[in-house]
Amino acid sequence: MHSLTVAEFADRVGESMIAISREFMKQQTGEFYKAKITLPQLAILDLLNRSGELSMSDMARFMNVTTAAMTGIIDRLVRDGYVMRIPDPDDRRVIKIKLTAKGSSAAKNILEQRRRLITKIFGVLSRDEREEYIKILTRIQDGLKGREKAR
Repeated sequence: MHSLTVAEFADRVGESMIAISREFMKQQTGEFYKAKITLPQLAILDLLNRSGELSMSDMARFMNVTTAAMTGIIDRLVRDGYVMRIPDPDDRRVIKIKLTAKGSSAAKNILEQRRRLITKIFGVLSRDEREEYIKILTRIQDGLKGREKAR
């Protein structure tokens, strides 16, 4: 096998990422559909599951969206009983968002499904290959963070 040019590498990585993402989403869709949750909503449920209660501005920053866009996402999660709004006793302008029992259960179920799916997908790799893959992903993430700071 010949050494790939940068353009060939970019094409191969792009094609692989799309194929893997498509298959991942196809298999994950059942859980989203059952819970009637979109990907942005799942990201918020996951964030709240890990962090506890957060302000709208914290979540908007995390999702890289406006507070108005975040309000729309949260409105639907409140409507469906996944999260609740809690006024901040120290500053009435601040509203915190917290998972309900239904939201916590949905987040745990979907994330457990994701763990099983990832285990299945990456089961074709050896332990050493999985460890190398994590090292590579971490270097890429660190590189992206470095670029964000440089902007």
